[in-house]
Amino acid sequence: MSEQTFDTIRNFSIVAHIDHGKSTLADRLIQVTGGLTEREMKAQVLDSMDIERERGITIKAQTVRLRYDHSDGKTYTLNLIDTPGHVDFAYEVNRSLAACEGSLLVVDASQGVEAQTLANVYQAIDNDHEIVPVLNKVDLPAAEPARVREQIEDVIGLDASDAIEISAKTGLGIDAVLKAIVERLPAPKGDLAAPLKALLVDSWYDSYLGVVVLVRIIDGTMKKDQRIKMLGTDAVYDIDKVGVFSPKMLAVDSLGPGEIGFLIASIKEVADTRVGDTITEEKRPCTEPLEGFKPAQPVVFCGLFPVDAADFEDLRDALGRLRLNDASFSYEMETSAALGFGFRCGFLGLLHLEIIQERLSREFDLDLIATAPSVVYRIKLTDGSEIELHNPADMPDEVKVREVAEPWLRATILTPDDYLGAILQLCQERRGIQVELSYVGSRAMVVYDLPLNEVVFDFYDRLKSVSKGYASFDYHLTEYQVGDLVRMSILVNGEPVDALSMLVHRSQADRRGRAMCEKLKELIPRHLFKIPIQAAIGAKVIARETISAMRKDVTAKCYGGDATRKRKLLEKQKEGKKRMRQFGKVEIPQDAFIAALKMDD
Repeated sequence: MSEQTFDTIRNFSIVAHIDHGKSTLADRLIQVTGGLTEREMKAQVLDSMDIERERGITIKAQTVRLRYDHSDGKTYTLNLIDTPGHVDFAYEVNRSLAACEGSLLVVDASQGVEAQTLANVYQAIDNDHEIVPVLNKVDLPAAEPARVREQIEDVIGLDASDAIEISAKTGLGIDAVLKAIVERLPAPKGDLAAPLKALLVDSWYDSYLGVVVLVRIIDGTMKKDQRIKMLGTDAVYDIDKVGVFSPKMLAVDSLGPGEIGFLIASIKEVADTRVGDTITEEKRPCTEPLEGFKPAQPVVFCGLFPVDAADFEDLRDALGRLRLNDASFSYEMETSAALGFGFRCGFLGLLHLEIIQERLSREFDLDLIATAPSVVYRIKLTDGSEIELHNPADMPDEVKVREVAEPWLRATILTPDDYLGAILQLCQERRGIQVELSYVGSRAMVVYDLPLNEVVFDFYDRLKSVSKGYASFDYHLTEYQVGDLVRMSILVNGEPVDALSMLVHRSQADRRGRAMCEKLKELIPRHLFKIPIQAAIGAKVIARETISAMRKDVTAKCYGGDATRKRKLLEKQKEGKKRMRQFGKVEIPQDAFIAALKMDD
């Protein structure tokens, strides 16, 4: 069996920091190669979800096949995978890169190298990619291509002397990019005669076709009516259709080595198609499976509850349908005394959580309450066993707990020098440990070890506000470390509100508790009786605020006469209030919950 090189195919992805122009460059490439007519073109054509278009971010990696006529007389097939730039979707980037041989590294010529640029380009280097640096937005008055070239060489260590200067918005330099893809990126290798071996890159659910599976063929051919087997799950399917995205779905007779396309085989659930699995022929299987990827691990958990208990079944249905399309999202049922029935859901990060919540309310018209996001803790009990804790309300009694370990991450922050002090202070407040501080031109690069628990709340928002939006941030999880963590419960009118309980570091508990009580005091409307709000660790109250009662003027109808009449009425009112406080239920409005959970300092 001999390996051939497929000269006229190029597989590449575009890697960049958020907002450096990946999707716009993809638009121009599609337009210039005639993938879509002028009438079908729209901005960010590969961002198909409404949320992607509104927020201007890419969430799902998308793929498109382009035809390019080179000056050497050959027609080349270019397979482009547009990847997300946000840190929550790093696993999407990873699997897209595994399907390609080369990458275009897009850097904004006015902003320079950012934290995510580094993270994504290192992933590409790990995948043995040939990298072509592209300087975008050179038409901006603030563009400094020469400085950014130097930066790429200093920070990343890539030779940027032949970086291509383009403007994806105006179309300047797009031909040079297409030329470089053909001339500087390697062609894929593969064996046409070998048994079929294909990498499952991605899969999503289509209500008409079932599961659509995106594949990269390594060896052999894939065609209609072939009987295939997934090596990871041992499932067997008959292929109904194979095709490519141009970016419209286009059926083809067969896919050969080096090609990227899709297959449809009446698969019912996305969960049956594991990303990174190897697809082969049932009768003539390949011997070695491909390496695949680590499954995406949820790092942030939060409870989702319907505002109206009658919507519970609709919520279950909606989560099931979202799970069809997003295998990285997990959920299980849970109940809460304050909020009734709901689900405990796992996410890759806060942006992922926000997007799932927004999709639930928008696509399925659901009103939801989300509990405080928490991370996964590992708890060693005194009897020697170890448990994973997803929900702070389930924390075992303190007497039974020997130690609590929490996940830590390594964060890289790039910032202009002016904001360095404020950022160092923010990281120290969040129990950060400084690893290194170096300079890249006029910008500082800070590396910190931080507990995920501190980052999950509002670290990103705070970082953006203290740096006026100039700092960029990237992280990856490192390890679990034992910490002095305690469960802080919030009591309203003596009743614990389980949705607001959280695990905090003992040194931060007083500050957090006080802030939470003050916030709830503003948010909970006054009732006819006094309401105490307390933060407690175990039986010890660490903070308290009181919402004063609304008073009806019961003496209004007394004109003149004896003072004892007034006193009698006031005593009666007092008795009533006391009884009310005993039996009265405090209604916490939903927006108060949401606002209380968005803890900012």
